[in-house]
Amino acid sequence: MATIEEFIEEFTAAVDFQEPVALTADTALDSLPEWDSLAALGVIVMFDTQYGKVITGDDIEKAATVGDLYKLIG
Repeated sequence: MATIEEFIEEFTAAVDFQEPVALTADTALDSLPEWDSLAALGVIVMFDTQYGKVITGDDIEKAATVGDLYKLIG
């Protein structure tokens, strides 16, 4: 399983932030400037390609933080 640090690197690439953003497991998703439906789609694709996991929009809606998303790969 990926570490939280590795997950954050993948998450950062999937969301494609315009400006560098310092992320931790406790970072609230709704506090991120680029967090929108396109970013969520990128995260869904990342889960599929990097971790072989299928997640849904509902899974993402239930996640409040980066750490909540990380728990979904477990």
